[in-house]
Amino acid sequence: MRADWAGYAGYIARALNTSGGHLSIGRGGFELQYEHGHLSGYDCDRIEGEAIAAGLPVINSRNAPFDPVAQLVVKDPMIAVNKPPSPRRGHGVSYVTLPHVAAAYRAIGAEIYNIKPTTRETSIPLTSATGTLGYLRDSLLTHFLQYGL
Repeated sequence: MRADWAGYAGYIARALNTSGGHLSIGRGGFELQYEHGHLSGYDCDRIEGEAIAAGLPVINSRNAPFDPVAQLVVKDPMIAVNKPPSPRRGHGVSYVTLPHVAAAYRAIGAEIYNIKPTTRETSIPLTSATGTLGYLRDSLLTHFLQYGL
């Protein structure tokens, strides 16, 4: 490591000042969402420690069961970062608030830091989607879970 390395403090500060800014950690590394961009990498433990200490919301799904995590990633809405939630929610290309997504991850056993549980810890269930788009989405998810990318 470089002697002049200042850590992730500047990026974390930007995320703290962004509506929906957060750190997601999964099996493939981390992604820090802030403003209109993101920072990704593999130094998960270091950035997680800095983010938690700074009070940044953190969702760590590394130890959660793989299949439920994959379903959340593919089927459930994304976190609205620096934008309003979608008026029509309930599918994988819509946006919801950070506490909503955190509740879904908490329910499957992910580690959640600096995000208080909501009074209604619920996720928008998408497994009951019908129609052509629901069928295509479910078919793609099944394929990815069985054969990978």
